[in-house]
Amino acid sequence: MYLLPIPAFDDNYLWLLHDGRRALVVDPGDAGPVQHALEKHALQLESILVTHHHADHTGGVAALRETWGATVYGPATESIPQPYTPLRGGDSVTALGLDFQVIDVPGHTAGHIAFYTPELDNRPLLFCGDTLFSGGCGRLFEGTPAQMLTSLDKLAALPGNTVVCCTHEYTLSNLRFAMAVEPANAKLAAYQAQCVALRAQDKPTLPTSIAQELQVNPFLRTRQPTIMAAARRFDASAHDDNTVFAAIRQWKNQFK
Repeated sequence: MYLLPIPAFDDNYLWLLHDGRRALVVDPGDAGPVQHALEKHALQLESILVTHHHADHTGGVAALRETWGATVYGPATESIPQPYTPLRGGDSVTALGLDFQVIDVPGHTAGHIAFYTPELDNRPLLFCGDTLFSGGCGRLFEGTPAQMLTSLDKLAALPGNTVVCCTHEYTLSNLRFAMAVEPANAKLAAYQAQCVALRAQDKPTLPTSIAQELQVNPFLRTRQPTIMAAARRFDASAHDDNTVFAAIRQWKNQFK
């Protein structure tokens, strides 16, 4: 299997997975770059996986379905271009011969889902939409801090070698914030340097891994004493898991 991040808009990645003949695409906000990639690699698009309803993740769905006759899968409780197969946490879907488990991850949007397959070329694979980013997490447009923390806990519990396909190139800005929260984290500093070098070569920082994010991502580390102390410096009322997470999220919202 081949995994390709297709750049779109200013900072989106539309993930294309293919076996040399057949393909699936995840969150195609723009049909044009996907169509170009399919033609370049002589692929047949079979499936479209959608994690949530935002236009930069769904804008190309209708055109791609009409062109290729691809089957569309998406969250049951959100407005996705019809027709599509609605999915909820605990469901599974088979695409490209792979069995994807559906995980409910509300927070960024109310009905956000993620797609996880336990073995792709000997490694698990996660398409997480805008829930988890490298060094960060999605803004809480429709959900609560408690919901997002629960969602991130589900993802953090996946195997450490899980390949994590985030949908935005937010890594450098996320890591600047992470360094403000946890400046003594040597693994974070090393990862930041690695990502700066990649972007200097116009290479993507993604995919990442669950193990990597557990070392550097403040939103997966809110129960660490260093993160808890930082949250309380920002908001003295942060006293438990949810309020610490909420404080870090609010800090990130206003971070310059």
